[in-house]
Amino acid sequence: MAVTLRTLIVRWGFIAVTVALFVYFMASEPVFRNPDTLLSMLKFASVTAIVGLGVTVAMTTGGIDLSVGSVAGLGVSVAALTMVQFNQVGGVAVLAVLAAGVLVGLANSALIVLAKIPDLLATLTTMFAVMGVKLVLVNGQSISSGMLLPDGSTAPGVFTPDFLWLDRGSIGPIPVPVIIMLIITVLVWFLLDRTRWGRVLYAIGGNAEAVRLAGVSVARYRTLAYVISGVLASIGGIILAARIGQGDVSAGNSLLLDAVAVALVGSCVLGQNRPNAWGTVLGAVLIGILTTGLTIKGLPYYSQDVVKGLVLLAALLVSYTLARRSRTVTRV
Repeated sequence: MAVTLRTLIVRWGFIAVTVALFVYFMASEPVFRNPDTLLSMLKFASVTAIVGLGVTVAMTTGGIDLSVGSVAGLGVSVAALTMVQFNQVGGVAVLAVLAAGVLVGLANSALIVLAKIPDLLATLTTMFAVMGVKLVLVNGQSISSGMLLPDGSTAPGVFTPDFLWLDRGSIGPIPVPVIIMLIITVLVWFLLDRTRWGRVLYAIGGNAEAVRLAGVSVARYRTLAYVISGVLASIGGIILAARIGQGDVSAGNSLLLDAVAVALVGSCVLGQNRPNAWGTVLGAVLIGILTTGLTIKGLPYYSQDVVKGLVLLAALLVSYTLARRSRTVTRV
């Protein structure tokens, strides 16, 4: 019976913590019960979830992508440059941002696969390089409609309505970013759990040498993982750009920690002990619940990270400690 209870806590403990916090905020804050508040919470969590899903895919190969925050920030700047400075439509801006994400993904994979640099160091290097490129592209200043350009002229373009719709629009009552998040989650889940590519990615994370000896191109699959991570980070950047409506040079700077946190925390959801799409999204939702609830309660922003860290730590300690004990009991 003890083992059964332990197994239930390992599988459902994190979800129980999320539900408990949700119920607590609903019971203590009437504003939290408003459907608009709940949709805003999911909308807030969508960017973190999407970027975190990219980190999740990279983690399946046994690595990690630390460049995602800077790639999202680069996407904000590229989108602003394309529409405001070069006066292009929103569709062109989306393509330009996605292309930037692919290029960064290829750069990461080249450092990891060809140069044999460890994932952590390679993506850390790329992170700083991309942050520098972002500042160079915009001359170190935020881009907004009607701004004065270096040559003395006025920026001719604006953030187009079709682009802004990607964050500010809705389909029925559901905000567009939430719909995008759900679609990407299903696609990543299907890739990782229902295709041969996903099985190989997990196998590489378990034992890359064994996979190589089995005749599989490890380099190709690692490249795929980091390109996907770059693309998802750029999609997060597109939504972020539509949200703020300008090319803020500081955009994305705080996104890395949250994205990596939800991907790592998501690994323990449902007792899987491996990177997985639904766990990552649940981690993002938990952070969204905490941030929204604590903000409604009036807790200063500089104290919120402490509370979020303690809640995440408690959930991880319970899940991982009990999971380790369950494996020990099983072996005995």
